[in-house]
Amino acid sequence: MSKIVDLIDSYIERDPAAKGRIETLLTSPGLHALAFYRFSSFFWMIKLQVFARIISYLGRFLTGIEIHPGAKIGSKLFIDHGMGVVIGETSVIGDYVTLYHGVTLGGVAPSIDSEDQVNKKRHPTLDDGSIIGSGAQVLGAIIIGKNARVGSNSVVTKSVEANKSVVGVASRYTTDLKDIEKKFSAYGFTKDEQDRSGIVDKLVKENDRLSKKIEEIEKKLNLKE
Repeated sequence: MSKIVDLIDSYIERDPAAKGRIETLLTSPGLHALAFYRFSSFFWMIKLQVFARIISYLGRFLTGIEIHPGAKIGSKLFIDHGMGVVIGETSVIGDYVTLYHGVTLGGVAPSIDSEDQVNKKRHPTLDDGSIIGSGAQVLGAIIIGKNARVGSNSVVTKSVEANKSVVGVASRYTTDLKDIEKKFSAYGFTKDEQDRSGIVDKLVKENDRLSKKIEEIEKKLNLKE
């Protein structure tokens, strides 16, 4: 029971919309998906794999979150919103990991080689404390290091070092997190990166303003000619 309470508290800690334990327990699809996963994983381990997949399918139908019963998941996984999350069979997820909606932990090898992929590691490993932003695709047997961040809608096909932040398609390093105070970063972005995104918006607006000025000057020059 204490583990369930700790899990619920970890959700409340990372979700500002959560109002209390009862509400979180009853209305968080991430919690419900984990319950289905734990149940299906038990049957997967005792070789009742068809039954395990049926339970997993039911969990996906009810929550919109697909977790293969063969995946290995540590404690206090937080799946926020959850719709469209896919966690593949050989995925390994550490403790206190955060996934946002639309995240895929998938493979990269073509389906034509599916027979050769049986019983092989095909999906990512997420180390403790990592955060995967909404819509991110983390693909292949790669490692997302401890406390690493993957920004929203990024596509990651190479391992990410611990305490690093990556964004983009294909993803690129943006921030070294070693010297940053280890606080929860919503959607995989640090505050510094969020501030910088605001600066980019200002630069775009300033560029538009200057472009209009140039057009006005060019029109005046044409009139004089």
